[in-house]
Amino acid sequence: MGAAQTRSEHKYRDLSDRTGFSFEQIKNLHQRFQQLSGNEETIRKENLDSIPALANNPIKEQIVDAFFDKRNQHQEEVGSFEEIGFEQFLMVMSHFRPPTLKTTEEEKEALRKEKLRFLFNMHDTDNDGTITLDEYRKVVEELLSKSGAIGLEAAKAIADAAMLEVASTNVPHMAPEDFYEGITFEHFEQILKGLEMESRMHIRFLDVDTTTVRCGISTP
Repeated sequence: MGAAQTRSEHKYRDLSDRTGFSFEQIKNLHQRFQQLSGNEETIRKENLDSIPALANNPIKEQIVDAFFDKRNQHQEEVGSFEEIGFEQFLMVMSHFRPPTLKTTEEEKEALRKEKLRFLFNMHDTDNDGTITLDEYRKVVEELLSKSGAIGLEAAKAIADAAMLEVASTNVPHMAPEDFYEGITFEHFEQILKGLEMESRMHIRFLDVDTTTVRCGISTP
């Protein structure tokens, strides 16, 4: 038992070093992972599809896909997993980790960039390093038309106008016949410059409040 406990502590220490979560936070997230997987070793997209709080989310597909996107595993791989284990699940969750009182300014900036990269990856669905007009349209259409706020054609018009505004901002000297390839990560950073990310980017749809990382329904 002592050897098993030592191995477990070593594994948790390694996961803590890689993700920034404490032992207690990792334990809580493991409990939630087991609930989602039905105590299996891995989870698939359908395990997340069944979460009630995600049912009416207009970008549910992108959120679920993000958990299986290899780019979100802090490595250079691209593509998608069919299923992920707890360590991979934890690596994705680490993108939502808020800074602590001990976090340095340099570390905060690195965390912010990590969160922005995660959001960028959600929209760059073909992994080419650019959010194209078609990809941007899809997000806007899902956010606006599926919520019932406006019609599909109006959503497309809003997406097109927004992309044109982004193009004029990022490439101010474009000629009328020039084609804007799309939003690069550098452009994306500029668009969201000054936006406070810590309180805006956390997960509640997993019944885990990542500002505290507790299992169960979080209270306001």
